Amino acid sequence: MPTIMSHIAVPLAVGIGLGPRIISRRLLITGTLASALPDLDVIGFRLHVDYADAFGHRGATHSLVFAFLLGVLALTLASRLHANRLPAFLFVAFSAASHGLLDTFTSGGLGVGLLWPLSERRFFAPWRVIEVSSFGTHLFSSPRGVAVMYSELLWVWLPAICVCALLYALRRRYAAQNDK
Repeated sequence: MPTIMSHIAVPLAVGIGLGPRIISRRLLITGTLASALPDLDVIGFRLHVDYADAFGHRGATHSLVFAFLLGVLALTLASRLHANRLPAFLFVAFSAASHGLLDTFTSGGLGVGLLWPLSERRFFAPWRVIEVSSFGTHLFSSPRGVAVMYSELLWVWLPAICVCALLYALRRRYAAQNDK
């Protein structure tokens, strides 16, 4: 899995790129939380849930159905998020779905249960370019940790920064055209 810091890159890039008129500060925070939430399934390790189980790591909480349900929750809470209903739904669902999708690009694990509950099959992307991170604090102080961080900078943060810049430029261009 990418580190929790890299999972939040996607909603940060999209939210900042779209700007506060579409993605309020509260919605941005909610999206970043939704992008990290799927990894709460690691609690299953302590409860002796098998990794390959539907409710094991990278199972149900990494699915598109889970992301959809988080989007529905955001839709119902849109007024509290200072957002319109459709952007709240789309942004939170997209943010949560990005977690599982990023995990499919990692170099380790058993794959991601994207289609749960329709299928318990686990998926990987055709290109597994993101170094899988381990759990623990040694991530930043070991050669393996440095490799993981470099991989995430290259394959997650750099594209996220590009997406953010593109969305920002498009937003500015749209605003300039409407000011005429």
